[in-house]
Amino acid sequence: QIQLVESGGGLVQAGGSLRLSCAASRRVYINRIYSMAWYRQIPGKQRELAAQISRGDTTEYADSVKGRFTISADNDKNVVFLQMVSMPPEDTAIYSCKITTTMGAFWGQGTQVTVSS
Repeated sequence: QIQLVESGGGLVQAGGSLRLSCAASRRVYINRIYSMAWYRQIPGKQRELAAQISRGDTTEYADSVKGRFTISADNDKNVVFLQMVSMPPEDTAIYSCKITTTMGAFWGQGTQVTVSS
């Protein structure tokens, strides 16, 4: 089992920035990781993929966050980051990280991000 712990959420004013971090509880070798991702669940909506980084550092972003969010990973430490800038109130959501490995997929519990207008 791998536990993921998110941090960095909180309250920010519209136009502001936040950086989320997600750390794995134990070392997972890079060749056993398919992808690391951030999902978000906006109130009243289904959970959606916000950003993903896959083998070879291939990244994928939801259209709504392109140009504003940047996902990156420290593969040695098994930490994935999500840098968010120019945030509008619509980015308010619970953000959860997910790691997909050869052993299965694992989720963090989520961190609340609130963008005030």
